[in-house]
Amino acid sequence: MLTRRIYFSQLALDAHIGILEHELRATQPLHIDVELDVDIHQPVDDMNIQTVLDYRLVRAAIVQECTQAHVHLIETLVEQVTERLLRDFPEIKHIKLRISKPNAFSDCAAVGIAIERSRQN
Repeated sequence: MLTRRIYFSQLALDAHIGILEHELRATQPLHIDVELDVDIHQPVDDMNIQTVLDYRLVRAAIVQECTQAHVHLIETLVEQVTERLLRDFPEIKHIKLRISKPNAFSDCAAVGIAIERSRQN
């Protein structure tokens, strides 16, 4: 089966995440990097978005999952986003997802969690 890779690089958003007192009171920035391997079932028709996975819908699902409620641990959020994408987009066969907190520490660019998951057949 042929595949196509869709990716987002440093999708930036503010989310309610964390367990520390200041994290419980305010949003903080997140950066999201994701690679999605998608099965190609048909040729691309340049005039028909229905012939490809519309990455606007993928982006909207990621943003909604990250901003809909407070999450204490970034590990939990990575799992939730992965599960949502696999549930909502059956054409996705493999996901590599990284979510990072760029303001977590002053002595590094970011800290985060990465996950990689393939769809079970």
